[in-house]
Amino acid sequence: MKAIVNQQQLAHGLSIVSRAVSPRSTLPVLANVLVATDEGRLRLSATNLELGITCWIGAQVMEEGAVTVPARTLVDLVNTLPNEPVNLALNTRNQTLTVRCGYSNTDIRGIDAQEFPPIPVPDLTEGVALNVADFKEMIQQVVFSVSTDEARPVLQGVLMTIAGSEVTLAATDGFRISVRKAPLSNPVRPVTAIIPGRALSELARIASDGEDTLTMVVPQGRGQVIFHLKDAELVSQLIDGNFPPYQAIVPKAFKTHTIISTAQLLKACKQAEIIAREGNNVIRMNILPHGDAPGEVELSAQTEETGSAEVKVDATIDGPQLVIAFNVRYLREVLDVVRSPNVAIETNANNTPALVRPVGDDGFQHVIMPMHLA
Repeated sequence: MKAIVNQQQLAHGLSIVSRAVSPRSTLPVLANVLVATDEGRLRLSATNLELGITCWIGAQVMEEGAVTVPARTLVDLVNTLPNEPVNLALNTRNQTLTVRCGYSNTDIRGIDAQEFPPIPVPDLTEGVALNVADFKEMIQQVVFSVSTDEARPVLQGVLMTIAGSEVTLAATDGFRISVRKAPLSNPVRPVTAIIPGRALSELARIASDGEDTLTMVVPQGRGQVIFHLKDAELVSQLIDGNFPPYQAIVPKAFKTHTIISTAQLLKACKQAEIIAREGNNVIRMNILPHGDAPGEVELSAQTEETGSAEVKVDATIDGPQLVIAFNVRYLREVLDVVRSPNVAIETNANNTPALVRPVGDDGFQHVIMPMHLA
């Protein structure tokens, strides 16, 4: 292999794929990144057998070839190189990749590319076209609710459901539920899959805002999902299991309806969290209607070690007064992904789930379980 690539493009490509490198594996090749020529471009790939990322960058290819080299070594080296053309040359006898740039000349010992796990090639004719900007927003509005508990792998994933011309993403960690729906431009065959939250987070990271669409392929019987972008691909194993029937937990009717400024409530949560985080993250929300006058919401936090805080925010309230407690981090995280100026908080009692939704956007719902009021 002999090729010349741009240093900045090479560094960017390596930053994309290196997130899929396995740092702790019994297979040494999984700590490597595959560097290969591919129809006049350079292909970079990394995988940990559950997640695989491939990126293509422009290159001047003089001689075809492929090799895997330690990812950390190559990433650290390329990041220190000057912004000049990088010459790559492979010695196939000893699987050594020579990286030459400016006055720098480095030899990196690698492993034969034949030992690298094969990356599946998607059949794009079977794919579902998704708008990049919309899908990234969908991911951001649900993925923070994914569980980190390895004992419950199903909850570490996001349930994707495609029915007719609508796609739905849902995630829960047992304490909150995020559901985001969006229309599809064309009806497609039904799809139900549990996609690891980490894979979707990586997809949102590598998907460029300059791209209009991406293609999702779920090959039959393979237990995988492939997301194809213009210059990148992400493949992930699906999670096998039964996702909780979250629809049964989402409340359908409410006694108290509160409409409040998203920005003001988010700021109040951040202020109350300064005190609440020193304890168990609990804040009390006192929803106070004032008849015909505007109501207010009082947020308060108190810990023996740090002190107490109280913040008031004006609100439009319909229904009886209610004092309810929440994990302030959960409330802040959902407000962080609400795009509308105002948010509705709908409640029934201090021991039943509350619903948070953007005003004017029926596509996003977030359920928060209340905390025990002492």
